[in-house]
Amino acid sequence: MFAVQFGRFGPPEVLTTGPFPEPHAGPGEVRIRVEAAGVAPVDLALRSGSSPSRDRLPLPHIPGVDAAGVIDEVGAGVTGAAVGEEVFGTVDVARLGGASAEYAVLKLWAAKPPAMPWTQAGAGGTSIETATRALDRLGVRPGVTLLVEGAAGGVGSVVVQFAIARGARVIGTARPENHAFIARLGAVPVAYGPGLADRIRTLTLGRAEPAPATLTPVAARADRPSDVARDDSASDVARVDPVSAVAEVDLASDVAREDRPSAVAGIDLALDVAGAGSLPELIAITGTPAAVLTLADFTGPRLGVGLSRGALAGEPDGWHGLAQAAALSEQGRFRIPVQAVFPMIRAAEAHAAAAQGPRQGKITLTARP
Repeated sequence: MFAVQFGRFGPPEVLTTGPFPEPHAGPGEVRIRVEAAGVAPVDLALRSGSSPSRDRLPLPHIPGVDAAGVIDEVGAGVTGAAVGEEVFGTVDVARLGGASAEYAVLKLWAAKPPAMPWTQAGAGGTSIETATRALDRLGVRPGVTLLVEGAAGGVGSVVVQFAIARGARVIGTARPENHAFIARLGAVPVAYGPGLADRIRTLTLGRAEPAPATLTPVAARADRPSDVARDDSASDVARVDPVSAVAEVDLASDVAREDRPSAVAGIDLALDVAGAGSLPELIAITGTPAAVLTLADFTGPRLGVGLSRGALAGEPDGWHGLAQAAALSEQGRFRIPVQAVFPMIRAAEAHAAAAQGPRQGKITLTARP
């Protein structure tokens, strides 16, 4: 098969496209003929050699953890999946890649709805899992107002849409040039940086409309194999490098507003996607570190803020979000924002584009020229 690959660490130019041995579906897996694959931050770190996981990465290596395509092999023990079905999901992230190729083996997947374009489906898996996991941990539910720090990127844009689908009102921070993009997703945009609390106070905030009952968060069930296929051995996707400890913090979506004397009126919860050092201000805005969660700031536990690291830290995962994303897409209420699409033969350009900021959504590779 053909595959994007690198035989040494370095800049995007180390990527080539050429022959590579075909993978095959193992127990609990399916193999797909890839239509599209996403480019994630972890792919850039592994390729450059800046990830601590480089020492356990065999070379040459195929980057990519997210992919979508048509099933052509079904592994032992898999039910609810058949050759010819269109699916999207992720590879076994313990392998640190394998998606940017003609064929890829998926460990976790869901049926791709016809309404979801390949370029979106191929880039969505890990962002969907991360967003779902964070919203579950925060306890986002109908009627709350959520502040998302870093709402325009691949994860932030999914968080915004999922939170709105749960019935929350969302305020999203971003650069001014991304405000129209955030507004199209359904959030109230506001500039990030010092003085955020004062800017939020100038906003007119109503209450969120409750979400339909069919869109409330549900865990994946064993009797719904066609919705989401999963394996309990799955590792965290958003962060492939484990940490030694994560503080146990009870997030307080139920903390009474009157118990938060310094809180900005109307803000119930805050999620830090950007990791830009804004946690002290988010704590001040919500009135308590228990109402704040970060995905990217490792100082969080020292401040009493939860740091979500996924399965590597023993957290419940968010893979049930794949089926929710499919259902919302069919209803016209969800999309994976894609900033740029490149054929796999131009993977070096795609990696270079992914390294540039600010971004609005994801970078996708297609298997077709």
